[in-house]
Order: sequence, then structure tokens, then C-alpha cells
Amino acid sequence: MISVIVPAYNAADTISDCLEALLNQTVPRSDYEIIVVDDGSSDSTRNIIDRYNVKVLSQPNGGPGSARNLGVHHAQGELVLFTDADCAPTPAWITEMIRPFCEPDVVAVKGAYRTRQRSLVARFIQLEFEERYRLLSRERYVDFVDSHAAAYRKTDFLAAGGFDIHFRISEDVDLAYRLSAHGHKMVFNPEAIVNHRHPETLRAYFRAKLQRAYWRTRSYRQHPEKMLKDSYTPQALKGQIGLVFLLGLILLVWLLFQDKRLE
Repeated sequence: MISVIVPAYNAADTISDCLEALLNQTVPRSDYEIIVVDDGSSDSTRNIIDRYNVKVLSQPNGGPGSARNLGVHHAQGELVLFTDADCAPTPAWITEMIRPFCEPDVVAVKGAYRTRQRSLVARFIQLEFEERYRLLSRERYVDFVDSHAAAYRKTDFLAAGGFDIHFRISEDVDLAYRLSAHGHKMVFNPEAIVNHRHPETLRAYFRAKLQRAYWRTRSYRQHPEKMLKDSYTPQALKGQIGLVFLLGLILLVWLLFQDKRLE
């Protein structure tokens, strides 16, 4: 049995595409279950999910890491797969996600983003991902698995403690770094593809960049050795993350200086 887990928070605009894609996989439907965790949605997400033949769990909003952990604890599968509510897996996605587990030492698999969008911002974002995929493809084993297209052996996931719910973003990065630190083998399969809706405006793009930079900086505090190099992050992007952190410090010093002037 394979368990596919989808956290969903106010995902009314995208969850139907995701579930339609998951229900039309090349793997026989009897071989996998779909678990959707409604993470305290306030829109019509739950009503939409109830139209599909999937297992549904609910919790107060706790973030994607918490929702995924809940899904794993109710999963029957020996392999647990994750995708997001704004992703539509391609028909062979499950097949490709589980293929590398034929190597018994592999504990986790990372898939890839694609997009059908044609806007300039979305196409630029996709080019950024393609650069990272080229880095990953050079390595037999990787130290980075992000949860839009991820698979784990359930026993190893639970032994590692699952996702750290204190991370609202980058909880998947933290888990991958922890597994890597313990010598576990993880692989990248570029054929395990999900179609994703990237941001389509510069404002949304930069907002997402800032959020990821903040949470990635927090993950580096727990895994400082990854600041210099991991198998996924281009050095230019590490420079961007450092710049965001530096700008934050400058802003904090400026605000403190302004407070003292007012005194």
C-alpha cells in the first residue's frame, strides 16, 4: 500500500485539479490511498474534497508540516508520498516516485516541478527550478527533498520525528537536512513530475522569496553546515538569502536608532 498525503488550507481554487490528477494515475487505484488533511480552511475546500472518494482528516490550522504529520499517522502505506494542493501530478507520478525505492538503502525521493503557465514571471520561476534540477542531477544522492513531490519510507519518516511543526515554511528542508546528517540516502527523480501554479506577479514572487529566505535562514541556524553548500541551492541564491538576513539586521538597527532619537 502507498499513501499519498495532501495538506489543504483554503485551497478551493486548486484542490479539484490536484485530486483529479491523483485519481488518474498509472498505478492501480487499489494500490494506493489518498489522504487529504483540511488544515482549518475557512473557504469551501472541505466541501470540494467531500465530492471525491478520498480519506479526509481535519485539524485547526497548524501549518503544512503539522497537517502532513497527521496524515502520516493515519496512513496505511509503507511508503508515504506528499504533494501540495496547488499541484497536479502527472499520470506516472506515483510510479516514478516509488521507482527509486527498489534500492533498499534509499529512504526518500524528490520529484520535480513543471508548469503549464505562460506568463513571464511564472516562466522565469520555472527557469530557476531548472537550474536547481541541473545541480541535483549531478549527484547520485541528494540532501534536499521538498514536499511538493516527496516520498519517504514511513518507518524512517517516523524515526526521524517527522516534520518539525515549528517551521511554517521549510519544514521539508529541515527534515531532509536531518536525514542527511544521519547518513540516510535520498535521490532525485526528475521524471516524478507535478504541474504547479507559480506566482504570476512580481509582488507575489518577491513575497514568496522573502518568506522562503526567512525560514531557510532559520533552518541554517539548526544546520549551519548547509550554509556553505547543499545539493539543491545555487550559490547565487545563498547570497540572496544572506542579503535578506543582512537587510533585516540593518532595518532592526535603524528602528532601534529611531526609538532612541525619540527618547
